[in-house]
Amino acid sequence: MTDKNPFAAALRTLALAALALTTHPIQADLAADLSARSPEDQVRDAGRKPAEVLDWLGIGPGMTVMDLVASGGWYTEVLSLAVGSEGVVYAQNPPMIYNFRDGFYDKALSARLADGRLANVVRLDRDLGEVGLEPDSLDAAITALNFHDIVNNPGGAEAGAGFLAVVKGLLKPGGVLGLIDHVGDPDKDNAALHRLDVEAALPIIEAAGFEMASSDLLRNPDDDRSAMVFNPAIRGQTDRVLYKLTKPAD
Repeated sequence: MTDKNPFAAALRTLALAALALTTHPIQADLAADLSARSPEDQVRDAGRKPAEVLDWLGIGPGMTVMDLVASGGWYTEVLSLAVGSEGVVYAQNPPMIYNFRDGFYDKALSARLADGRLANVVRLDRDLGEVGLEPDSLDAAITALNFHDIVNNPGGAEAGAGFLAVVKGLLKPGGVLGLIDHVGDPDKDNAALHRLDVEAALPIIEAAGFEMASSDLLRNPDDDRSAMVFNPAIRGQTDRVLYKLTKPAD
């Protein structure tokens, strides 16, 4: 069947060519895999952009990665699909997280991993300093919406520095830590809002000795950063930083 409108056909050809130039093959493959997840997981994709984020971080097939403070495992499943059958995903949670919400995160992660449905995932219910992995064993790690809880307390700068040091030790030279968090303003009660005071956090991150890059993929200028992140008016749409922290190869 021939196209009755040659001009429209030419436009479609140009559009497909442009898409091929702007979409990395790994990103396109992962996006297709992500479409098979539960509707409850997929509803978060618009705000989290998982295929784009992992593509930017360089996380792909065959890698050994860790989901730091995995909670119920939303990112664990994304990582499982991204690294494929030749890769490994460690889903790490400190045991204390299972005390929240009547064990909600334990139940959620157990259900996600039931019957071996994510066969490349290894569950680690241990504090980060006790995961038992060899130094320089991870290609990448990711922590999504957790760093603010580490630094938003007295002594938080030291805790944040300690967290980053442990992760850096686990990463291979050239390995990457992806750090995502809700943006908070310096003059707000970010502990109550569950946000990260980026101005205060940046010196902690910069002192950790990573090579640092940032992306605007998850920024949202419509978030005025005054609402608590669980407020229905902004939940899932907060202004977020995305950092790529690379362990120097030297």
